Amino acid sequence: MYFTDSIIVLLRRHFRERDRMISAYSLNHGRIVLRFPGVNKEASKLKAFSEPFVNSEVRIYFRTNASIGCATGGKLVTVYPNLRTNVRKTNVALYFCELMHRLTPEQNPNPNKFYLLEKSLAELENFKFNEAMAPAFLLRLMQASGFGVAEKPLLNIPSDFWSALHNEDLHNLTFSTTEDIVYLNKARYVCRRFLNKYLTYPLNTVNELDLTIPLAEIERPTTQEKQALTALEEVLQPV
Repeated sequence: MYFTDSIIVLLRRHFRERDRMISAYSLNHGRIVLRFPGVNKEASKLKAFSEPFVNSEVRIYFRTNASIGCATGGKLVTVYPNLRTNVRKTNVALYFCELMHRLTPEQNPNPNKFYLLEKSLAELENFKFNEAMAPAFLLRLMQASGFGVAEKPLLNIPSDFWSALHNEDLHNLTFSTTEDIVYLNKARYVCRRFLNKYLTYPLNTVNELDLTIPLAEIERPTTQEKQALTALEEVLQPV
């Protein structure tokens, strides 16, 4: 069976000498495993299609009852070039992709999850990074997966703050007060508890739920921002 679908690559690994195997989240077929034959050759036209968090439309062949498909061609949508030049953004993008790989069932389509990942990567690409992006993405993925608590704020987090984490554009989730830092860290704690319960082994990507921001990374921090960051450092001290 041949079909064309929109996919975002979640992870890749080498297979045999010249092939690659990828896990991808597709718009119409959910999470799928694809083989890209011959892409490790220098002249391969599909090598870019098999890189992490590349967004493309791919022509796919699946044998009857097979669990692994074969990519035969396609068209790139975007490789998120600006995202790839920033180490911190790249780490967050890989974190998003690993969550999608680890927390979604295979071949179980959910367009909302595809659009969540696509929009989140686009915001990372086009806007300044902020520390609320990682927990907000996981909370939204939990919601799309049926584990969400969007209607029930936890740990006494204010309902407007909780709603913003679930619904606001990621780049608008900035914080500058001590109270915001505490609420964000509580949301981070909710995310950690969820991952500890549903993952059998820890994530491999850099842990982007660590909210510590060196003051040097903020241009001309205000007194309010300094107080918020100091409060965060105290909250995150190991026990």
